[in-house]
Amino acid sequence: MAPGLLDLVHLTTWAVCAVIKLPQLVAVLRAGSAWGLSLSSLLLELAGLLVFLRYQIYYGYPLETYLEFPVVIAQDVILISCIMHFSGKVRRAFFYAFLFWVGWYMLTLKKWIIDLAMNLCTFISAASKLVQLQHLRETKDSRQASALTWGMSVYASAGKLQT
Repeated sequence: MAPGLLDLVHLTTWAVCAVIKLPQLVAVLRAGSAWGLSLSSLLLELAGLLVFLRYQIYYGYPLETYLEFPVVIAQDVILISCIMHFSGKVRRAFFYAFLFWVGWYMLTLKKWIIDLAMNLCTFISAASKLVQLQHLRETKDSRQASALTWGMSVYASAGKLQT
């Protein structure tokens, strides 16, 4: 791919990641419900993103290679918080926060742990999408699921493959 085009793909991928969860968040807030969304799916996605971010930091990769991940993680945390709020499970959110905090530090206790976790990231990411699709099939309600967010996710994934 030509260097100018590669830079454009990189910049647009970052821009998409900066707002990737906003359409989903708007849909949930407008509905006042997160009925069609799977908490398990978002927790898996968050786990995969945190592992990837921790791996990049652990091995000292340049910030530009993973700068969008903290932004997406923050958006996921906000969306998960909304789901927990609308489902009346706010206290459980503290339990999940504690688990992710402990996991963040446990990942780097031994080099093999972070390496193994990173190797599982693609599986975790794919599993999160499958869990969401299964949830949509079970609830037969996709009103709070944002097609725009899913489309931006596909673009960001394809863009990351190129850059």
